[in-house]
Amino acid sequence: MSRARSLASKLLPALTGLLLFLQSALVITGGAVRVTGSGLGCPTWPECTPGSYTPVPGQAEGQLHAWIEFGNRLLTFALLFAALATVIAIFRSGRRDLRFLGATQVLGILGQGVLGGITVLTDLNPLAVGSHLLLSILLIAAATSLHSRRHNPSVRTSSTEVRISRISLAHINLAFIAITIGTLVTGSGPHAGDVDAPRLDFAITTITRIHSASVWLLMIVSVFFLISRKLNYETKRWLIIFIFLAIGQGAIGYIQYFLGVPEELVVMHLLGSVLVWIAAWRVRLSVVRKPA
Repeated sequence: MSRARSLASKLLPALTGLLLFLQSALVITGGAVRVTGSGLGCPTWPECTPGSYTPVPGQAEGQLHAWIEFGNRLLTFALLFAALATVIAIFRSGRRDLRFLGATQVLGILGQGVLGGITVLTDLNPLAVGSHLLLSILLIAAATSLHSRRHNPSVRTSSTEVRISRISLAHINLAFIAITIGTLVTGSGPHAGDVDAPRLDFAITTITRIHSASVWLLMIVSVFFLISRKLNYETKRWLIIFIFLAIGQGAIGYIQYFLGVPEELVVMHLLGSVLVWIAAWRVRLSVVRKPA
């Protein structure tokens, strides 16, 4: 093995870990932008304010809001550099099995930039904001797959039990549906990112109950999954992690609902969503992938 290839192989675990961390952090900082009302701190795109790509002194939106929003944009650039570095390491290390996943990260981040621009130019339309989050969720899944294969290639497989494969598919779909409905709750709630941002026309009590019902259904399926016969050790381990994270996430959800959705708990709930989703995806990977 050449020195360059050996170095790239050694750097790959750190780079994929950094990529997964930054993909997750983008969701958290996006939440911070919303709860601080800084969504239009940079009121245009790709510039921050007309005539400048960075905040300018005295702009009408206020320096704090402008720099919070601009900081979130800067994180996207850091994420793009991390993705490009990861792709270079993938090619240098000769890991052909990771090329597609690496490419999805670069293309997805560029897509995030475009969606971010649409979100700003539509004055934080909740459907655009929700799409922005859901693309992040998909990119986090891809980054999780990338990081899980950082040391060794893996191949597609399936459980010898058809029932386990089907429950696994239902489990990951329900997790995604719960997060999707959660974006509708956010789009109907008080933290729009700006006082004049449009809201979805859902009764907050009704959409919250639908979201809660989807989470309860996911938990029932998770427990049923856990007690299934012939479950491999890796799947069982990640299911236990998932259930504990989901219980904590559910507790935060109920607390924030009854306390009137305080800003700090909104950010914690977003962090919980990311962790729950990563665990759910690892459950799915443990069923459909095995070391080559």
